Order: sequence, then C-alpha cells, then structure tokens
Amino acid sequence: MSLASGEPETAFVGGSVDPASRPSCMIVEDQILIALALEASLEDLGIAVGEPISSASEALEWLDAHTPSVAILDYALKDGPCTTLIRRLAERRIPFVIYSGHNRSVAPRKLQNVPWLTKPCDWEVLLAALTRAAPALAAWKGSRDGGEDLP
Repeated sequence: MSLASGEPETAFVGGSVDPASRPSCMIVEDQILIALALEASLEDLGIAVGEPISSASEALEWLDAHTPSVAILDYALKDGPCTTLIRRLAERRIPFVIYSGHNRSVAPRKLQNVPWLTKPCDWEVLLAALTRAAPALAAWKGSRDGGEDLP
C-alpha cells in the first residue's frame, strides 16, 4: 500500500514483527534527486515509501494521519531546521535518522546524540543506521528472506 494513498498503514515501532506487515519509511528531504534515490532504494528492499516530503510543516501534517516505522530526515529543510518534527517523532516513539549535508554541530545540544549521517554516504551505511534506529526493519527483512538480516 502506498503511503500517499491516505489509507492507514500497518506499521511497527520496535517489538515483534509480523512478516506480513510491510514496514514504512517517511522521507523528509527537500532535494528531489536525493529523495527519489532514497525512495527507489527503500522500495527495492520492499519497504513502503510514499511521496517524499520537502518541508517540516508538510511532514507534521502527514504525521497526523500516518505512523511510519522509521523516518529519514534532512535537518535543514526549505522551511528551516526540522527540530519540531524531531520532537513530534520522539513523542510518538517513531525512530529516525538525520541524513544531512550539514555537520551535527549546527544542531542544538539536545540533538547531538541522535543518529546523524552526513551526505553523501554509502547506501550500506545509511541502511545500517536505519536498522540500528529501528531494529524491527532487520527482523522484518530477515523473516521475509528466510533469515537473512539487513546489515
């Protein structure tokens, strides 16, 4: 099911994994080529991804109706830093990884320990960060592929 469909998603955050449940990822990225590359790579893995979101305000609105399994966030979006979005994800216990062209030193002190990757990085590094943030992704992939876990 597409995340853009507006229908409720079956998603998980930690805990046990139903092999029939397809995990979902929210991509919040204002550079369309990067967003589309992330979308294609995640879909190749079988992870549900909707249309990438380019601003924190759009992402907050989207979260009112959806619960992704994990999120990939660019820190500096067209409407500014995504600190409010990070707070909302944390409140809802939705794991996330920041994937930004900025070094983490631009972020407030309270964000110095969140998962943060600097663009560009290898796909395997990003995928490993996602599975550390949301271990259920690896468990789902392993159950789907007969026990072979993601990195």
